[in-house]
Amino acid sequence: MSKPWAGRFTKAVDRKVERFTASIGFDRRLWPQDVRGSMAHARMLGRQGILAPAETEAILAGLEEVRRELAAGTFPFRVEYEDIHMNIERRLIEKIGPVGGKLHTARSRNDQVVTDLHLFVKDEITAIRALIFDLQGIILDRAAEELETVMPGYTHLQRAQPILLAHHLLAYFWMLERDDGRFADAYKRADLLPLGAGALAGTTFPIDREQVRQELGFAGVYENSLDAVSDRDFVLEVVAAAAICQAHLSRLAEELILWSTAEFGFVEMDDSFATGSSIMPQKKNPDVAELVRGKTGRIYGDLMALLTVVKALPLAYHTDLQEDKERLFDAVDTLKACLEMTAGMLATVRFNRDRMARAVRQDYSNATDLADYLAKKGVPFREAHEIAGRIVLYAIQSGKYLLDLSLEEYRRFSDKIEADVYAALEPEACVAGRNSRGGTGPEAVRQQLEKARALHRARAGLFGRTTEYGSAADPLAPTDGNGAP
Repeated sequence: MSKPWAGRFTKAVDRKVERFTASIGFDRRLWPQDVRGSMAHARMLGRQGILAPAETEAILAGLEEVRRELAAGTFPFRVEYEDIHMNIERRLIEKIGPVGGKLHTARSRNDQVVTDLHLFVKDEITAIRALIFDLQGIILDRAAEELETVMPGYTHLQRAQPILLAHHLLAYFWMLERDDGRFADAYKRADLLPLGAGALAGTTFPIDREQVRQELGFAGVYENSLDAVSDRDFVLEVVAAAAICQAHLSRLAEELILWSTAEFGFVEMDDSFATGSSIMPQKKNPDVAELVRGKTGRIYGDLMALLTVVKALPLAYHTDLQEDKERLFDAVDTLKACLEMTAGMLATVRFNRDRMARAVRQDYSNATDLADYLAKKGVPFREAHEIAGRIVLYAIQSGKYLLDLSLEEYRRFSDKIEADVYAALEPEACVAGRNSRGGTGPEAVRQQLEKARALHRARAGLFGRTTEYGSAADPLAPTDGNGAP
């Protein structure tokens, strides 16, 4: 069968060109959206009297047969039909005859393909947000388990101040909360119907775009036909949101990798989320976390490729835009896989509380609290900071930690220091005092966890999820007033 555009040509297309320009190798995955859009378009043509009732009925029945073939994996894809749209249309004509060719009345592949993409992006955003929700739930559970676990907090990868492990974990909840917000916001731009724009200028047929909008579940329609067929902002937005979300997953993966080293020893990866070495029998490699970190580059590359495709692209449609699909597909597929893997890793990882407790007693991360101690005794903070720094230097040179120094040694630097300094410098005390909103103090973290749970719980219905945080041992679980669950 000839090409749908063959009437103007005197030569058949070169077979190498045919293979080069065909997109069926990757856009075939848009078939659910293409069939759905075609059915809505056919019904609209029928209701507008553009198709006769019998024609509409035949086209819809034929599309249902095609849909069943596609779902069963028996559909005969053919590269000479170029893309998913023409493959479906040609198969429809094979099944019901020439009337199948009337389906394309009042539309172009330009507005057809971008409609498919809008439907696809909406579906994928919903799926990604559900996976973010699941990962957030695991973070909330693990944070509740670690409300009393003190660990070193870091800046510049240097020990800085003691913090609660729960506080550290919850930082990722809030990163993911922003990711969810970005995807939810991107959904708004994807929720516009381009079908009815034609190739670029609309159509002479009396179509009803509002009817198609309602059937396909879009919030609005594009008001400019040129914009409708050339817009790929909604694709860029979802890939940009994916890139930022993947950056957050990569940061968490990097910390799990570092923490699983013998040098840190803060975590042990579960055997089900680690691999071994083909030569070194003792090895337990955090390969899953490394791949989450490594795949970040793929999504960044997808975003840069898409930005480059649309750069300086004149209106309206150009075949350059065929390049959007593989990058979009790769970005959403990669992110979904990484969200699932990160959830599995975090749910099963074992935190070494003893190692963390020893770490905060074998460093100088309580030095800020020494400066605060002096400031509370009336020493100006800048002076207190300098005194604390000199004490730290003395301790380092003496091979001691701050809690090892005698009161006599302390008083060489300031007569404001008294015996109560030791209680102030205990790691638990350093943490306990930081109950400012958003701080690492136990009460502040409990309040943070409650707020995070409330936000998470409010979205459960969107994804058909339930929220049963923790267990009877959960310190935030409702009680009978006497501490019993």
